[in-house]
Amino acid sequence: MSKIINVVIADDHFLVREGVKKIVAEESIDIKVVQEATNAAELLKILSENLPDIVILDITMPGRSGLNVLKDIKGLYPKLPVLILSMHPVDRYAVRVIKAGAAGYLTKSGVSDELIKAIRVIVNQKKQYISQNVAEQLAQQLNVKGDLPLHESLSDREFEVLCMIANGKRISTIAEELSLSVPTVHTYRARVKEKMNMKSNVEIARYAIKNSLID
Repeated sequence: MSKIINVVIADDHFLVREGVKKIVAEESIDIKVVQEATNAAELLKILSENLPDIVILDITMPGRSGLNVLKDIKGLYPKLPVLILSMHPVDRYAVRVIKAGAAGYLTKSGVSDELIKAIRVIVNQKKQYISQNVAEQLAQQLNVKGDLPLHESLSDREFEVLCMIANGKRISTIAEELSLSVPTVHTYRARVKEKMNMKSNVEIARYAIKNSLID
């Protein structure tokens, strides 16, 4: 019998965690969800006590975002694979998380079809799991650097701030959620405006809506 693959899932939505456990239980005998976390702090505590074979991580969690938690994990445990699970479409975050060290990116709408396969490829074959949609996005970025949309020039943190501003969040709220000072968030907003040649939050919001960066 093949070795059991131990999984830790980090997602703030109970139904998502239950859904993942149901898929694992019904479609595999070699995969087991051993622990769950609802935020970054819980996840990092679990990992400090016992490393699983793979982490399934939501990209949008309360407090530190999945993108930043991914970087924390890769800094602390560089060999621990992280599979990103997101409600966002592939073109919004997939390339960023792959570049940040994720072992794969699945959308929640397609998780039932690909989850088991992705886990086995990542853990047993020690390969990244790149779906066709993600591969197309990566190829597009490599082939048409000059034609990329403006937001691709932003750093990960600047991109996060852009999305949060576009969602109507106050600077103080953004600072709190990202564990930053208010002046630092103002600095990021200024960089976003400068890089994208925009003068107001309204322009940022219009751009985000046009480019499907907010739900």
